[in-house]
Amino acid sequence: MRRNRPRRQDANHAQIRDTLRDLCIAVEDTSDVGRGFPDLIVKTRKGTVLLVEVKDGEAPPSRRALTPDEEAFAGRWLSSYVVVSSVGEAIALAAR
Repeated sequence: MRRNRPRRQDANHAQIRDTLRDLCIAVEDTSDVGRGFPDLIVKTRKGTVLLVEVKDGEAPPSRRALTPDEEAFAGRWLSSYVVVSSVGEAIALAAR
């Protein structure tokens, strides 16, 4: 069941999203979907479609861990599911 409260975004979410928007063909912000669905859907210039979970690289490791729902989602999407925790990782991701 979907909750009615706003979803919490990591502190670097907007910065990573905007960096990817500058470098990729398309970026959809899906952070409000919930239930383990990743924060962004990205299509790189090479045509690769990736599901991107944003985590705050400055947060303690316990806050960067995937939730059980995120782990299950990642397990189904395998190499199409990517966790990004910094702008540098977002830049590298855009080259895929």
